[in-house]
Amino acid sequence: MAAAQSIQNIDTEELNPYRWILLVGLITTAILEVLDTTIVNVSLPQMAGNLGATPDEIGWVATGYILSNVIVLPMTAWLASRFGRKRYLLISITIFLVASFLCGTSRSLAELVFWRIIQGAGGAALISTVQATLREIFPREQQGMVQSIYIMGVIVAPTVGPTLGGYITDNFNWPWIFFVNIPIGLFAMAIVYLFLSDAKYRMPVVGVDWPGIGLLAVGLGSLQYVLEEGNRNYWFQDPLITRLAIISVTALAALVIWELWPANKYPVVNFRVVKNQDLRAALLLFITLGFGLYGGIFIFPLFAQSILGFTATDTGLALMPGGIATGISALICGRLLNGKVALVSPRILILSGLGLFILSMWDLGHLTSSSGQQATQLALIVRGAGLGMLFTPINVAAFNSLKGVEIAQGASMLNLCRQLGGSFGIAVLSTYLDNMRRFHRGVLNTYLSPENPAFQQRMQSVQSFLMAHGYSLQAAKSAGLGLLEGSVLKQASTMAYNDGFLLIGVVALIASPVVFNLRSQRSAKAQAAEMH
Repeated sequence: MAAAQSIQNIDTEELNPYRWILLVGLITTAILEVLDTTIVNVSLPQMAGNLGATPDEIGWVATGYILSNVIVLPMTAWLASRFGRKRYLLISITIFLVASFLCGTSRSLAELVFWRIIQGAGGAALISTVQATLREIFPREQQGMVQSIYIMGVIVAPTVGPTLGGYITDNFNWPWIFFVNIPIGLFAMAIVYLFLSDAKYRMPVVGVDWPGIGLLAVGLGSLQYVLEEGNRNYWFQDPLITRLAIISVTALAALVIWELWPANKYPVVNFRVVKNQDLRAALLLFITLGFGLYGGIFIFPLFAQSILGFTATDTGLALMPGGIATGISALICGRLLNGKVALVSPRILILSGLGLFILSMWDLGHLTSSSGQQATQLALIVRGAGLGMLFTPINVAAFNSLKGVEIAQGASMLNLCRQLGGSFGIAVLSTYLDNMRRFHRGVLNTYLSPENPAFQQRMQSVQSFLMAHGYSLQAAKSAGLGLLEGSVLKQASTMAYNDGFLLIGVVALIASPVVFNLRSQRSAKAQAAEMH
């Protein structure tokens, strides 16, 4: 008991006295990295026009960033140990800011995509290294609040990204979505330079695990390409997609074997940390949450703008209250989890968050083509509150049982799973929406038959309306069929989007039993009762 108290006192004395100032700088860098994954999306059409690129080509501005980010993320713990946490973070911020400036000054598509790839590689440390640093510089009893502030930035940023990107593009020009990073990044960089010290715990780095780095780059790079381009190229009908899928599976399997091989003394990715039960459960939950978070952000704007007739600004305003709800619920969870003993078990918060998230998907899955902004906002607020109740407790539960060098490795894996979950979500939902749209359209088209009395009545009503406005009988018939076909397509698309939201809810429901793999933490009241 006395020994444990002595160790705790030593750790408290060694905590960075400037940690609250550092919190501001570190959170700022994390927000910049996550924001840049979505802020470019609404600006892609203007970029395509300025650079003379096709819609498929300009998509690589977003894909290139995520591709390099995913490859570097698992290596961040190793890189931080090799170069030192402070130096690696400063180098990464510098790379990110220089690449941001050069993205804004690019005058060709190839140039822009290249610098976006460099920007994504630099941005990887701004997420995982920041999260691991926060876990180390703050004591355990403050982790609930600190992680909630971190999560608030990381989750809210992708939601406001399209809105901010649209505002900047409409009022200035697309290069400014990159230039705006520079003053903010320099502010964060100054804080890191002045107040951050190197980590107390560093994994031994003697040589360079070149086979591991090569397998990691090939495996994750191929996988990310398949997920990003698969639906556009009809998946395995495309020979390139098929070959890359095989390469990805082979390389990733070889990576796991090599990194666990006893002869590999200094692996670039320490998979042995996954033996931790809490981390293993958190990784599975983060894949699911990435699926729901990025999948929802992907399909809602499509539904709102193509079916409900929302403008880009209307869509951003509809998403905004949900982002605020995420921040509020994350802070409340942080307060409940703060202290040496949590007031509420993380399990209870996670299950409650899953319940709210699934309920929101059920509501979104039953919207109609005439739903207004109020109906969508209510569902999005519930969704946002649920997300805030998920990420904070999962992070706290995962990090509570990690120690020393495990913290940085766990942070990199958690963020990789979130990113891959989002890529899987977008890929699966893109294909699912296309298939369900065709399915519903085929079913509805069976009702467009002259033998169907309802169709005859509707067709006669439309023809009469058009003829009353100057159409000839033949023109009214032709235009009437076109209008009804358009109505069918709109209803089929609405039903497909409903199915997409429901699929996200089903995935969350299927993953919910994983929560019980998190080791139970008793509440303060239960422990107090035992003491008495």
